[in-house]
Amino acid sequence: MSVWERKQDNPTSERQLFTYGTFPNGFLWGVGSSSLQLEDDHYNRGPSIWDDSLRHHQSWLTEVTNGTFTSLAHKSLPALEFLGVKFFYFSLSWPRLFPEGTGVPNQQGVQYYNILINGLISKNVIPVIALYHWDLPVPIQDKYGGWANHTVIHLFNDYAKFCFQKFGDRVKYWITMHNPYLISRHDHSSNGIHAPWDSPWISAVAHNLIKAHATVWHTYNRHFRQLQKGYISVTLGTPWIKPASKITYCQECREFLEAILGRFAKPIHTDGDYPESLKKEYGSILPNFTAAEQKFINGTADFFALSFGPNDFKIPKKNSFFNHSLNLRDILNWIKMEYDNPRILIMENGWFSNSSIRTEDTIIIHMMKMFINQVLQAIKHDGVDVFGYTAWALADGFEWHNGYKLRRGLFYVDFNKKDKEMRPKTSALYYKQIIGENGFPLMDSASSVHGQFPCDFSWGVTDSILKVEQNPSSPQFTDRHLYIWNITGDHNLHVVEGVKLKTKPAQCTDFTSIRDKMTLLKRMKVTHFKFALNWSLILPRGDLSIIKREVLRYYRCIVEEASNHGIKTMVILYYPTNASLHLPLPLLHNGGWINKTTTEAFSLYAELCFQELGDLVKQWITINEPNRLGQLYRTNNLSYQAMHNGLLAHAMAWHTYDKKYRSVQNGYISTSLHANWAEPANPFITSHAEAADRFLQFDIAWLAEPIFGSGDYPVHMKQYINYKKQRRLSNTSLPHFTKEEKALVKGSADFFAVNHFTTNLVFHQAKHDGTFDSDQDLNLFKDVNRLHSEKNQAVVPSGIRKLLNWVKRKYGDIPIYITANGIDDQSSKNDQIRIYYLQQYNRHILQAYLEDNINLKGYYAFKLTDTDYGFYSPKMGARQSVDAYSTLISQNGFLLDPSDNKCRTINQESQCSLCVFLEQKKPLIFFTFCLFSTLALLLAVTIIRKYKRRRRKLHKDKQSVRFLFKRKDSFSCC
Repeated sequence: MSVWERKQDNPTSERQLFTYGTFPNGFLWGVGSSSLQLEDDHYNRGPSIWDDSLRHHQSWLTEVTNGTFTSLAHKSLPALEFLGVKFFYFSLSWPRLFPEGTGVPNQQGVQYYNILINGLISKNVIPVIALYHWDLPVPIQDKYGGWANHTVIHLFNDYAKFCFQKFGDRVKYWITMHNPYLISRHDHSSNGIHAPWDSPWISAVAHNLIKAHATVWHTYNRHFRQLQKGYISVTLGTPWIKPASKITYCQECREFLEAILGRFAKPIHTDGDYPESLKKEYGSILPNFTAAEQKFINGTADFFALSFGPNDFKIPKKNSFFNHSLNLRDILNWIKMEYDNPRILIMENGWFSNSSIRTEDTIIIHMMKMFINQVLQAIKHDGVDVFGYTAWALADGFEWHNGYKLRRGLFYVDFNKKDKEMRPKTSALYYKQIIGENGFPLMDSASSVHGQFPCDFSWGVTDSILKVEQNPSSPQFTDRHLYIWNITGDHNLHVVEGVKLKTKPAQCTDFTSIRDKMTLLKRMKVTHFKFALNWSLILPRGDLSIIKREVLRYYRCIVEEASNHGIKTMVILYYPTNASLHLPLPLLHNGGWINKTTTEAFSLYAELCFQELGDLVKQWITINEPNRLGQLYRTNNLSYQAMHNGLLAHAMAWHTYDKKYRSVQNGYISTSLHANWAEPANPFITSHAEAADRFLQFDIAWLAEPIFGSGDYPVHMKQYINYKKQRRLSNTSLPHFTKEEKALVKGSADFFAVNHFTTNLVFHQAKHDGTFDSDQDLNLFKDVNRLHSEKNQAVVPSGIRKLLNWVKRKYGDIPIYITANGIDDQSSKNDQIRIYYLQQYNRHILQAYLEDNINLKGYYAFKLTDTDYGFYSPKMGARQSVDAYSTLISQNGFLLDPSDNKCRTINQESQCSLCVFLEQKKPLIFFTFCLFSTLALLLAVTIIRKYKRRRRKLHKDKQSVRFLFKRKDSFSCC
């Protein structure tokens, strides 16, 4: 079975999620670069084939003013010491040691490398040396035609033997050549645009590279290994691919990898010969190994050296049925399966940024994190024997065909400056952190948290605006006719003329939608249900001139039926969405929330709802996510004014309830804030941290500070908007609260209600288009290392705990309700992402309650019924998350032993065991009662009929006796 055909794990399983933990003891952390990229290559050495190429491709160079290479070798030791790496992987320059490619060695070159090697050892850094990294001496290319000539094999062996003699006493890890696939492709073709091995020249080069490697390995093995006790291999590079659709193209994927990686790996690591698929496809141009050569080549590697990075592997159009993948874990598993689980040393891995990026390489950090974690997953979960990792590259330098247009270094180099100073990028800081911690130690302790929420904790589920059913679902409550069915055989109902039946008034249970909703809620075992009213349905004109009583009656039925089933309701008065304001049309046409009359209209609407429903509803939300108002008015740059009026409308409704209805109805009222958490995309950049704080100020404090804080907008927000406006970078401005408005808004909430869904990574990005959206000067960054839903929502459970603590720090020990929390999962039944999300977020919420003393009062899952976000699918019914949530509710948290549920004990103290039994067996008892009642009725009818039949028989017998008596005696007995 191939890697692609293996059964895919649940995306929420430990094997698939980001893996926390450390690498094995003794794991080798390193960094690498090549001689041509790192050294002062313009003096004291002979020319290489890349020097000649540069003269014909000056367009590659974008930043180098003098057209020369960088001079960085003497600065590498401080950089290595800064990182704390255990080894440094670098290549020797063949032209530096042998300017003519052979003959008399350059002693200055020998001294150059002795200084570097000795310096590394003095810093306890292991030198790992590649003999050849693409810089073939020009005299060899000119005289012999390069690697296509068999003679070069012997020249390379002579060069290697010299290096073993001069440096082998201190070098324990040798690489013969780095990525022979690219050597054969890039040195001898047009930038790798051909399909693999479709040229006899390329095949001849690759063939000789394999034999050259094997020759050098045997030279070391025979003459140097016993004394020097080193290891030698060849670095093989490869991409990873996956089928474009399903697994039907697995064979094609296999053949592609065999043509690139297997072309070298199978002869060296398996049996000395090419893959069968390669011989079948390119047999006419592929050289053959003799039996002796196969024996000579087989096993010529002491470990598997792998390169996996952004190399120029191009998929031919005819193979468009598979795609590139950045899954390093999968290629490690492929190597394990194909080459008998060898020991693997990753010799090159990393990513690139463009030339404009200096030290703030945020993308590189997240790519590095992803790659290294994939290595940890392969070790921990798959048993792959990886013993070291090389980050590429140490510093910015010449990037081959890309010249200086790309940067791959952990250290930034300004090529226009003479000193070529190396400055650590943030990726260097991050790699230093990983090395110091030997991986990713677990920082999140929520998984070990067990306990319960308060016994009066509100467990709820949310819904949006409920669709109103204005008439009972069956006509039997309004139609007085009697019907007969199928009297003429037409399967229709026919009215019986002249007959009128009595009808009963419609009841709440007569609405099918209400009955169905109660069934869903009861199965979930929720204690609370949150839903929204439709303002435009209740008051079509926006004022009290027309009140739709049947709509209010339906909403009241929802509340009453929920109460009858022991479920309390939290009712939202107004529910704007991203797509619609949901305002009555007259108000919308009159300017909506830009017009202050809408605030007055909302106050009247809210009071009507308090009057009609307040005796039953004890928790109110005035406006759900007022942030939406800002988004919906951004096109005409009136977001701040719309939100300002929305805040005033909320405050007016709160004061109406507080003054007129609270003392009688004893309810609570607030507004729900959309409150996602934010963290810096790059933790090493101050501007990112400032952007994260600015996100919280503009997204949450913008609304929370006037209500729960000072009565005015956040100081930081006002200062930032004014700063941009003064510099003509923005033409927006925050409205001002009057003294009376501040008094009205401040304190106008009885609890803090948050709708939280995810955590955003943010970074600073200056924006000057003068709009509401640009005032924050930030952008969002996708974290590739997080689990994401189909709609790209990241699962970051720790964010909700950080949010709750932020609210407590800023606004005190206020009661907090999480009034919406959920994720999209379109699975028909087994919605594992939602279950994982639900459990992990609630673990962090419980931790906030138990350890941080957050004054939590309730949790509402989002949402009841929906194709994407619902616990119930409109078409498929209940998903598995329903049972997961009901279990969480039953335990009131997370218990090691469900029998330790203290809240259940408290709730059951007032219930006798017989009552509990009767409640649990209610359906069975009812059925038994009906059965016995029916049997008793039948028995009674039978007895009565028998009694009457006996009476009739006795009566006949008496008449018969009397008649005989008269005939016999001839007397009449009167």
